[in-house]
Amino acid sequence: MRLFGAKEMGQDQTKQQIEKGLQLYQSNQTEKALQVWMRVLEKTMDPAGRFRVLGCLITAHSEMGRYKDMLKFAVVQIDTARELEDPDYLMESYLNLARSNEKLCEFQKTISYCKTCLNMQGTTVSLQLNGQVSLSMGNAFLGLSIFQKALECFEKALRYAHNNDDKMLECRVCCSLGSFYTQIKDYEKALFFPCKAAELVNDYGKGWSLKYRAMSQYHMAVAYRKLGHLADAMECCEESMKIALQHGDRPLQALCLLCFADIHRSRADIQTAFPRYDSSMSIMTEIGNRLGQIQVLLGVAKCWVIQKELDKALEGIEKAEELAEGLGNKLGLLKLHCLGEGIYRTKGQQRELRDHVVKFHECVEEMELYCGMCGESIGEKNSQLQMPPDQWDSWLPQLPSFINEARIRVTC
Repeated sequence: MRLFGAKEMGQDQTKQQIEKGLQLYQSNQTEKALQVWMRVLEKTMDPAGRFRVLGCLITAHSEMGRYKDMLKFAVVQIDTARELEDPDYLMESYLNLARSNEKLCEFQKTISYCKTCLNMQGTTVSLQLNGQVSLSMGNAFLGLSIFQKALECFEKALRYAHNNDDKMLECRVCCSLGSFYTQIKDYEKALFFPCKAAELVNDYGKGWSLKYRAMSQYHMAVAYRKLGHLADAMECCEESMKIALQHGDRPLQALCLLCFADIHRSRADIQTAFPRYDSSMSIMTEIGNRLGQIQVLLGVAKCWVIQKELDKALEGIEKAEELAEGLGNKLGLLKLHCLGEGIYRTKGQQRELRDHVVKFHECVEEMELYCGMCGESIGEKNSQLQMPPDQWDSWLPQLPSFINEARIRVTC
């Protein structure tokens, strides 16, 4: 009986210390929270408590942009889940492993681990976590520019969010849909979905982390810039950056700096854009966001083109191409080949020009970005996408009202 009592006491102490860490973390005392959780991890003999504190460490390191550490803790958590011999714990740990790889832009690994999660059906947590798994898988497909599969995953995630009345998940999916439509250049929907996310934050997010507001404001800023509403873009981005700085959210700081730089480039204020690109690149490199590095290099190359420094632009394009090829990011490659084509056309270098033209069209074909009715390519200019009439009847009853146009096989 004494042994049992000691075990129970140890579990209670573990819970208390984990809660103490959470309170510190929520009051922005991040390093103190991490110290508390690390002490728990080192001392506790309770596998369930160990699993939970690893979850806290994974979330904290994700929000700070320490993705390699996040991955390290996710691997340890899987070992702990196996020790517990509980399929619920195992599914949650594989989701954290998928998320870690998503943050590190290891998109094929992310998809593989997400599929492992989805094969663990029948667990009591599967209904709660399937939406998050679908969202992570959708983000990975988007990183690989596999748009049809990305959208299917986002739709599934949204259905899970509605079925479970999970407003936080719905907010995150709306932000991912904003990114999706930005990439295929339907800027009205690219703005609509983060606005919907911001609405969810206002209506339901009183007790939520401010990161949800910051995330929706950032995606609104990106869409506003694409639509040419630069003052609105700047206002949203400033609000997002303010929250990111308050909470030490390095990944979001990097994205906001990139957005600020893009806004200044859109205003042809190149000298103001350059240092913001540099600061963004510094953080992107530090945290391992290679997809973000591609976007920074592309923006910088466009600045050099504006300044007619074509050789410097080509240097940036070459670096970005190497990154995009390594990630399998087809849209990044397409944009780089498009920019390279314009530069070589200006320089009158026909062989290099033809090479970029051929590679550009190869990317378009690989991404299957064509209208299902007229055959026109999608994503070359801002255009609203509509669902073909013969699909309306089958899809309308299944989807929330605000996503019932969200299909990639569309008519322009």
